[in-house]
Amino acid sequence: MALSTVRILYVENQALVFLTVKQMLEQEGWEVDYARNMIGALQKIEREEERYDLIILDSKLRGGRGLELLRRVRELPYRRRTPVLMFTSEECLSEALSAGADAYLPKPEGIRSITATIRRLLKARKVSLSRNVH
Repeated sequence: MALSTVRILYVENQALVFLTVKQMLEQEGWEVDYARNMIGALQKIEREEERYDLIILDSKLRGGRGLELLRRVRELPYRRRTPVLMFTSEECLSEALSAGADAYLPKPEGIRSITATIRRLLKARKVSLSRNVH
């Protein structure tokens, strides 16, 4: 049985930033789905059949704030355990962590460590899931 591809939902309102990060993530062999605003993100996140191994959120979105979206993610039983990385230029570290973010990286300097941060979050999720199976 083949291992499934890691699927990441990236919610980002700046197309150029998205394309840059997407290219980095695809070089790791990860599949990247995209939403550029609050409505598009909610449509994807609220579909229970959509499997995402990780969600990357910007805090500034058309139609709402990333922190609001993060709170909605954490309210959904089938998304509560999905790791969320806040990747934003806005200073909201304590708010993001309080709302349920698993990690926070500032833009633009955080781009250098985004793949390492994602690997760490995916590894932690895998360990957590394997503990719950036993």
